[in-house]
Amino acid sequence: MNTVEKQLATMLANLPEKTGMPLDEWLKVIAAESLEKHGQIVKFLKGNHGVTHGFANLIASEALKTDEPADPVADQYSGAKAALKPIYDALAEYAQSLGDDVEIAPKKASVSLRRKKQFALITPATKTRIDLGLALKGDEPAGRLETYNAMCSHRVRLESIADFDDEVRGWMADAYARAG
Repeated sequence: MNTVEKQLATMLANLPEKTGMPLDEWLKVIAAESLEKHGQIVKFLKGNHGVTHGFANLIASEALKTDEPADPVADQYSGAKAALKPIYDALAEYAQSLGDDVEIAPKKASVSLRRKKQFALITPATKTRIDLGLALKGDEPAGRLETYNAMCSHRVRLESIADFDDEVRGWMADAYARAG
């Protein structure tokens, strides 16, 4: 058990003595109030029950835990950006076909495609466009292949499945090969 886990275990063990109730009772109190945001829960516990900030923070964190793992990809392609999901799916499927060493690493706002290092980045940039960042350092930007940023030297803007054509697949395969 690491230090953080030990601290958490100690705080949970001390919770009834320090706050007057065990965690399961606090969770019932919060559920009865229908509080859904961390800050609201902390403010409620401190203001209405005199719980110290550290314990209020702990209780709020525990109250907001879910058994379902967060799905950043589902979040990225929900609402106004839902129509972009088929493009993402095609990109991810193609990336996996490049080799069994491809790692798909979702972040909050994008998805990294890695081998030994990142070779591409899929970002739903607007409600109508995905930006496919590619690590093609040294290549001159030309046509649809634009200059991008430090992590991915180039970008291709994709607004439909048709935009993910053989030319883009070639650039992606090249970026994959260079990342090995």
